[in-house]
Amino acid sequence: MRRLLLAPLLLAPLLFVNTAASAPTGVQRAEFTSGDAYLLVEFLDDDLVHFELSAAGASPGTERALFTTPQVAKADYAGPEAFSREGDTFTTAALRVEVRPDTLCVTIAEEGRTLHTACPRNLRQAWKGLTISREGARNAYGLGEQFHRSGGADGDWDGRVRTPGGPFGNAMVFDPDNGPVGNAMIPVLFATGGGAGTAGYGLFLDQVYKQEWNLTRDPWTVDTWGDQLRWYVLAGPDLRDLRSDYLELTGRPPVPPRKAFGLWMSEYGYDDWAEIDDRLATLRAARFPLDGFVLDLQWFGGVRKESDDTPMGGLTWDEMKFPDPAARVAAYASQGLGLMLIEESYVGRARPEHADLARRGYLVRRGCETCEPVYLTGNPWWGFGGMIDWTQDAAGDHWHETKRRPLVEQGVLGHWLDLGEPEMYDPGDWTAGVLPGKHAHADYHNLYNLKWAESVARGYRDVPRRPFLLARSAAAGIQRHGVAMWSADIGSRLGALAMQFNAQMHMSMSGIDYYGSDVGGFRREMLDSDLGELYTQWFANAAWFEVPVRPHTDNVCNCRQTAPDRVGHAPSNLSNIRRRYALTPYYYSLAHRAHRYGEAVVPPLAYHYPHDPNVREMGHEKLIGRDLLVGVVAGRGERERDVYLPAGEWIDYHTNERLRSSGEWFRRRPLYDGDLFRLPAFARSGAIIPKMHVDDRTLDVYGRRADGTVRDELVARVYPDAAETSFTLYEDDGATTSYRSGAVRETELTQRRDGASATVTIGGARGSYQGAPADRANVVELVGRASAVTLDGAPLPRLPGRAAFDASPSGWYAGDDGVTVAKSDRAPVTTAKTFAFVLE
Repeated sequence: MRRLLLAPLLLAPLLFVNTAASAPTGVQRAEFTSGDAYLLVEFLDDDLVHFELSAAGASPGTERALFTTPQVAKADYAGPEAFSREGDTFTTAALRVEVRPDTLCVTIAEEGRTLHTACPRNLRQAWKGLTISREGARNAYGLGEQFHRSGGADGDWDGRVRTPGGPFGNAMVFDPDNGPVGNAMIPVLFATGGGAGTAGYGLFLDQVYKQEWNLTRDPWTVDTWGDQLRWYVLAGPDLRDLRSDYLELTGRPPVPPRKAFGLWMSEYGYDDWAEIDDRLATLRAARFPLDGFVLDLQWFGGVRKESDDTPMGGLTWDEMKFPDPAARVAAYASQGLGLMLIEESYVGRARPEHADLARRGYLVRRGCETCEPVYLTGNPWWGFGGMIDWTQDAAGDHWHETKRRPLVEQGVLGHWLDLGEPEMYDPGDWTAGVLPGKHAHADYHNLYNLKWAESVARGYRDVPRRPFLLARSAAAGIQRHGVAMWSADIGSRLGALAMQFNAQMHMSMSGIDYYGSDVGGFRREMLDSDLGELYTQWFANAAWFEVPVRPHTDNVCNCRQTAPDRVGHAPSNLSNIRRRYALTPYYYSLAHRAHRYGEAVVPPLAYHYPHDPNVREMGHEKLIGRDLLVGVVAGRGERERDVYLPAGEWIDYHTNERLRSSGEWFRRRPLYDGDLFRLPAFARSGAIIPKMHVDDRTLDVYGRRADGTVRDELVARVYPDAAETSFTLYEDDGATTSYRSGAVRETELTQRRDGASATVTIGGARGSYQGAPADRANVVELVGRASAVTLDGAPLPRLPGRAAFDASPSGWYAGDDGVTVAKSDRAPVTTAKTFAFVLE
């Protein structure tokens, strides 16, 4: 039997068609039953459908919205703009959904193409799921973070099995190829077809339990626990649209603090202020820019193994080793340096914090609501004790107010959420839970880190500062809380470095824009190649692809180095990090676009080139935004590598050589300029890349300098093309949440090459923010040779070289590298400026 009921506030005819496409029909719902099983179908938008399937208990009916877990952020969809039903088939402006009442299978089609058919699988068993017909799908992306044995940077999910990391799902797992690495399920799959059928779809399984996705056969399968199966299907023209729609559903990322895009030094761990100052002194002496230090658990006194009286859970400064912390935090801030502090969810049983949390009922319990707190004694490297129940918002709020807020008020910039899988737990425990009436460990395990991050973000709501979080585990939606992720205690192996970038490809497609690693590897004892080469390659990769750039290793012995002036090839490290700093305005503008539109910051090539079959499994090359393409390097003795360039004209970022590609490989691209190692990088013709001035006096991402001055000129590197292109530079104060209420400056940069001339226009700035410059100089680096340059029609003087250029308020010069560099004097930012170049 079957029943259809349309959404409340609408009449319920058997057939409804909306003829006014601009007026949504409202959310539509329908119910089907087969024996003791039911299927609910909820049409949220023309290209977004929500399902609930169960054979356990009565249907909740169609009067209310379907249940969603905390992974979902948006529940106020207006419904499809067009909707009709004929029999068991529903049609929106984008989709055709057909339900088979006898089997409760659902077939979804778009523009005459079947996307897939999803059918129940073992619905009356505990371990249940769906079969998903493959149809035209040839590639699959997403599903969070999993490292493969003997893997590499390439590979999508088609033909593979996505397995849970542990008995409940998320875990840090060890394998001899990669070391201890993260396995974090973010249950969204993007499937695309071959040839013209590249539109594909997204399937987001809104489940909290561990999952296994088997994509080795047709049909694909996904299995999980839970009384109900709930999932969304998203349709759209390409991966960009699908990913954006997914982020609309689960939440787009906020803009990180500007300082997050810089270099942060870390190790396990700095024993006192003197160790930090020692690292700082040599980095500054070597002229490295630097934005902060990350402090491991030594900052609160370390741990006492197998002890109830462990410092774990104190979350206050060890003032014997770190005296007068407020003054020291302020002193570092005056030098342009921030601090990020580690925290964990575990509290030693003998600590007063444990007693306080237990009295309030804020600790995870042994197995029932009235039971004592769990007493964790397994894996006792940290001590013995309990764990905070983040599923209770009141617990998270109390912890933030009593522990974290004092640190925020001192000026601590970031929070490092470690062990959040959770790593240690009692499998028979009890929590308040994230599902109605469900309190067992399996019912919350995979959302533990999400609820922890949510509590931090909630604690920041009444302060103007942005949260800056680094987490080791995740669920869908964690990106909306300002979380960057890292890949756990990865081993110091080149193979693990390569696999890092396969994981990054799928994390990017899972909505995680800011994903990084312990640069150089945390488990240094796994080293199987030359450390200097490994570190130099790893640091170069991180300087292009990771946010933040964070060297880190186990250095309890005080016998290892992590700082880029002390390990690897220091001149290469310096060159690579300065390049990253110079590109800060570009990365930061991409962060604004990620926040506004759900665009990927470091996507795989398939994201922008879905019709190119050569890139669909490619993880060893990546895009930075749309306009920069960079190749990964992770191998012994690498001096050169082949690079694939999609069809079009590309320019070597280092040499400015123009390459016209039909979609082909360019062989033996050099990786060294003299003795300086660098990754192969290319700009798309027409690209406009905003930059900042960086030299040997640059201290941080704000352009602060060792002499106390700040360089604030607008720099644009332009690769002229006959097609007019543009790029919007976004700027704000870099630290507060004022950008959310409009305190943002937007400057549109445009270019066009017309025969023997090229024009670059820096539009008048729109908007402002606290501390924004009212005027500034403007520099255009045009990749191409010119014989004359004008500014707003007036000739600019030609200068003999860089030194004269730097000494002059305006003018231009021809660089030896084929770049023509022109600049204006300081001028109001609200006034447009047009540079015209006569090309040679």
